[in-house]
Amino acid sequence: MNRTDRLYGLVEELRAVSPRPRSARRLAERFEVSVRTIERDLAALQQSGLPIWAEPGRTGGYVIDASATLGPAGFTLDEALSVLIGLGTLRHSPFRHSARTAMRKLLAVMPEEDAARASALASRVHLLESEDDAVVPSEFAAALRADRVVRLRYQDASGAESTRDVEPLGSIGKDGQWYLIAWCRLRDGVRAFRGDRMLSIEVTRERPPQRSLRAADLAIPYGRLRSVVEG
Repeated sequence: MNRTDRLYGLVEELRAVSPRPRSARRLAERFEVSVRTIERDLAALQQSGLPIWAEPGRTGGYVIDASATLGPAGFTLDEALSVLIGLGTLRHSPFRHSARTAMRKLLAVMPEEDAARASALASRVHLLESEDDAVVPSEFAAALRADRVVRLRYQDASGAESTRDVEPLGSIGKDGQWYLIAWCRLRDGVRAFRGDRMLSIEVTRERPPQRSLRAADLAIPYGRLRSVVEG
C-alpha cells in the first residue's frame, strides 16, 4: 500500500470506530507498517486540518471527530443521483471495485430517507451493455496511479503475446473499452494498450522519468478527447 492509500485508509479506520480511540500500535498492525510511520502519517493528517487528536492513557489512542470530517451528506437528490449513475457506469472498468465502495459510502453518509430515495431513483436508470463486455483487470487502476514503471504481458489484436515495460501516462475510455496510455520502452514511443488484452500487470519499484502527454502523440483520427474533470 502506498502512502496516499494508507493516509486515506487511516481516516476511514478512525471514522469507522469513532468516537472510540484506536492505538497507534493497532493501526500499525492493521496497515503493516511501524508505529513510528503511523505517528508520522497521523501528524501529517493533523497538519492538513483533519480533526484528529490523541487521548492519553493505557486505553487511549487516536480519535477523529467523524461529524466534522467532510462527507457528501450535503448533496442534493439530483447530485446524489448523478454520482450514483456515474459510479454505476464503471461496472466493467478498471475502477469498478473503488466505484462500488464509493457508492456504499455515499449512501451511508446521506440521511436515511434521502439515501433510500436516491437508490430508488437510480434503480430506474439502466445501461444497455453487450453480453460479451470484457472486464479489465483491476490492476489496471494500480498501474495508472502508482507512478512506477509497469511490466505488461500483452496480447495484440493478432493474438501475439509480448512482455513490455511501460511508463503510464493516462487512460482513455471509449465505447466500453479502457486503454492505458503509456510510453512503451519496446517501441520507444507512446502507445495505447487495451485493458482486456492485458494478460498480467506488474507494478515495479522503478520510478519513470517525467514525461508529458500531448494529444498529438495519441493520433486519434476521430472524436474529441475530454478529461473527466473538465467543466
